[in-house]
Order: sequence, then structure tokens, then C-alpha cells
Amino acid sequence: MMSQNRRKFLSTAFLSAGALGLSGKLIAGENNIAMPKSIIDLSPMKEGVVPITVEERKQRIAKAQDIMAKEKIDAIFLEGTASCFYFTGMRWGQSERTFGVVIPAKGAIAYVCPKFEEDRAMELLNPVFGDEVRCWEEHESPYALIFNLIKDRGVQYKRIGMEERVRFFIADGVKKLATGFDIVDATPVTAGCRMYKSKAELALMQYSSDITIKAYQAAFATIRPGMSQSEFSGNISAAFRKLGYSGGASVQVGKYSALPHGSITPQVINEGDIVMVDGGTSVEGYASDITRTIVVGKPTKRQSDVWNIELEAQNAAFAAIKIGAPCEVVDAAARAVIEKAGFNRNYKLPGLPHRTGHGIGLEGHEWTNFVKGNTTPMAVGMCFSNEPTISIPGEFGIRLEDCLYIAEDGPHYFSKQSISIEQPFG
Repeated sequence: MMSQNRRKFLSTAFLSAGALGLSGKLIAGENNIAMPKSIIDLSPMKEGVVPITVEERKQRIAKAQDIMAKEKIDAIFLEGTASCFYFTGMRWGQSERTFGVVIPAKGAIAYVCPKFEEDRAMELLNPVFGDEVRCWEEHESPYALIFNLIKDRGVQYKRIGMEERVRFFIADGVKKLATGFDIVDATPVTAGCRMYKSKAELALMQYSSDITIKAYQAAFATIRPGMSQSEFSGNISAAFRKLGYSGGASVQVGKYSALPHGSITPQVINEGDIVMVDGGTSVEGYASDITRTIVVGKPTKRQSDVWNIELEAQNAAFAAIKIGAPCEVVDAAARAVIEKAGFNRNYKLPGLPHRTGHGIGLEGHEWTNFVKGNTTPMAVGMCFSNEPTISIPGEFGIRLEDCLYIAEDGPHYFSKQSISIEQPFG
């Protein structure tokens, strides 16, 4: 039987029971751990997920090589990070031992690998892109292998590009050997490819967003006064697992929601509290990033007024997205709304303490940003978050975050915006 407090909460909650199937009933779930019915009722969302094809990765490598020719770069080097996965489909990671990929301006790609890891590398690489693996023993220099590979593929400009995630000791090791060569930033190549998403990438990002909303809806149905921050966060993670994915979200309550990335202080959800949830998952590596801010119980006028200003700012940012316009105009549009409402300028609090949005794709934060001074023109295929937070220290913060993509007819959201402070899901 529901307690009176629980019944009172449900009667004044941010969502109706009919909208999300709210249920306080706990039943046995994974490993016989008690879980709310709204989460138990979830089922895996795997059908329809189409991985990136080999043909698309070949097109990416060809585009990178075209950009290298324009930038007068002979080759770029990547460690086993997101860009490596983007071009080759290989997941590796980073350790103190140098592993990486050389993409030359002409010819097949090649790998540099610790000798004892060669068998694993051969299992993971796709020979369609290139099957040459040059290995180094523990006492040998991987930097010489990188440099010699580049020279063997052919040198015209004596310029070697290092992807931004390449660590200093590797770039410096190559630089010390590459007499007469310039070590340059490979971002024009990597970002020049990754910033502009294909239809296949957008489909995966849409799926990632849909899963996140589904997980949030199930988890939000479990909120109750007296619940700890960690319990609610655990419910979100459990919902993602039931849907077949790893994922999660930060949960910040009350005054701690004014800190954009939260606090380490343990928190308890009470009636009347602002609760801010920020997180996501990934599908085939492609990320989602969604924030919802609600009130447990009936919101005050102050909470509703600030929430509505935040929505207005998010809408203004979206309206400012025009193909060919500089990215900075989006940030300016959101700030204009917040400042007009009486909040501070220039990142000062109370107000908007950070940029309005960031790029998103294989990484939750990638090129480029909705921020002052960024004159990068918006273009078809770009994807961004739209999240102009309002932070009021000591009181609360409101953030609404939805990610979007730019099509030929303009911007489109992956997720439906919140409707009101009582209706976080469109």
C-alpha cells in the first residue's frame, strides 16, 4: 500500500501516472535485486541498429587524404582513440606503450604496435584498409617506426600531422627523429571529417537519443521524496542496462543543481527540490547527451519562472542556427534572453556560466562549439548540444539539454524538448 506521502507526491508530481506508468512497486530484477516495475518492464532496444559499413570507413580515409593534400600534410598519426575507431573500426585505447595508426596522404594505412601485441592487432584490424603492422620490441623505439613508415609512403611537404589526442611523449619522440620535418596539428584533417555526420551516423545518434529518453522516462517514474541521489542515479543506470546498453547520468539536487557539473556532496531528494539529470549512452560508439530538470512535487513560481526563461533561451539558440552563419551567434542568442531576464553577463553568476553547446558524435564533447569567438560556419551534417544553463548559486540551477543535427533544411532535434517544468518529456 502507498504511504500518504507517496500518494501526495504522485498527485502533484511533474508527470501524470498515465504518461509514464508511475509505479512505486518493487519487484525482483537483475540478480534478484529489487527494482521498480517501470524499469523491469523495459526490454532491449537492439533491433534496427546498423553499424558503420566498411565502405563508409573507406570513404572517410579517402576524404582525410584529400584534406591532407590541401593542408600540405604528408601523413597523420593517431593513437587508438575515437579517431582510430572512426577511420578503421578498431578499438584499442592508450597505455604507456605506443600503439597507433599512420594514415598517409597516399597509399594504405599502417599500424605501429608493441611486438607482443601483434597477434591481437592482427585480429582487430581490417585488412581492407591496410594490413601492414610494424612492431617494436620493449627496448626499441616506436617513434622510429612511425617516422620510417611515413617516409616509406612518400614525402612531399615534410609535414607530419599529430591528432590532438596523441600524447606529448609520442609527438616529441617523432619530432626528435624527424630532422627537417614540421610536426603539425592534424585537427583540420580529423575534425574536417568527423564534424560532418553521414546519414548512417545520424541514425545511430538518433537511436542513442531514443534509448536515453526511454531510460529517463522509466527512471523518473521512480523518484520519491526521501530517495538518495545515488539510488536515483542507480535506477537510471539500471534502466539503460535493461535496454541493453551501458549508460548513466549525474543527478544533482536543490542548491547543488546550480553547479554545472554538480557536487560530490551526497544528496537526498525532498519534495519541492529541483532535480537535474544529465547523461546518456552510446550506440556503436555514437553518443547521446540529454539533460532534464524537474521539481519533485509542485514547483514554486520562482522555479517555474526561471525554468521558462531557460526554455526560452534554448528556443532562441535553436532559432539562431542558420547554415553558413558563425557558431558564435547561437551562444549570443541564448545569452540575450538570459541577460534580458536580469541575469549577469559574461559567464558571471547568477547567469549562464559556460558555452551554449558543444559538438557531439563519437565523443560526448567534440568539435565544434556554440561559443563566443567561434566563427566556424554552421553546415549540413554538424551536430551539437543546445544547453544554456541558468545557475543561481545557493538556490538552484536549470538546464535543458537536447542535441541536434543540421540538415539541408536547417536544424532538427534528436530528442523532443521538455514541454514544461511538470512535463520533462515532449
